[in-house]
Amino acid sequence: MANVAYIRVSSQQQDLGRQKYLFSERNIKIDKIFEEKISGKNMNRPEFKQMMDWIREGDVLYIESFSRLARNTRDLLDIVEKLKNKSVKLVSLKENFDTATPQGKLMLSLFASLYEFERECMLERQKESYEARRSAGLPVGRPKIKISKTFKKNYERWAADPKTYTATKFMQDEKLSRTTFYRLLNEYKESISNH
Repeated sequence: MANVAYIRVSSQQQDLGRQKYLFSERNIKIDKIFEEKISGKNMNRPEFKQMMDWIREGDVLYIESFSRLARNTRDLLDIVEKLKNKSVKLVSLKENFDTATPQGKLMLSLFASLYEFERECMLERQKESYEARRSAGLPVGRPKIKISKTFKKNYERWAADPKTYTATKFMQDEKLSRTTFYRLLNEYKESISNH
């Protein structure tokens, strides 16, 4: 069983000392610290990943606040779930939160409910916006990519010599994703076969 601390600041100029001091101020003996200076927007954080791999059953993870660990409610809930599956307790000093206590469990269920409520509200707003645009005769969704003026010329190059002018090169020249490229290719072949 180890007391683990994860501390993070958003930029290289910021100091990690204040967060470290909080643990000693509260007489929490930390056995291992994972620290990094990186934005919380990025979930691809090396020290965070290392900490999640290292932490074991019975350990306690200490953080200064939720904002050090996660960028939003969904991420926080996912991280807490992963820690729970490893039988690791999470303690946040600022929010006075401990996943092992009844209050902590209640807070988590409230977070989950709030997240679900926010998500449903967002989906409802999207649906209302979609309906309003559709009933007003306005375009809905991303505009469909159409066959460009250069497509015919590039198609002829590709059809004449696919080994030299490959489909990949054709795609790159047209700045198309693979899916869109093949959709347009089929559309174009169909249009020329109908003539």
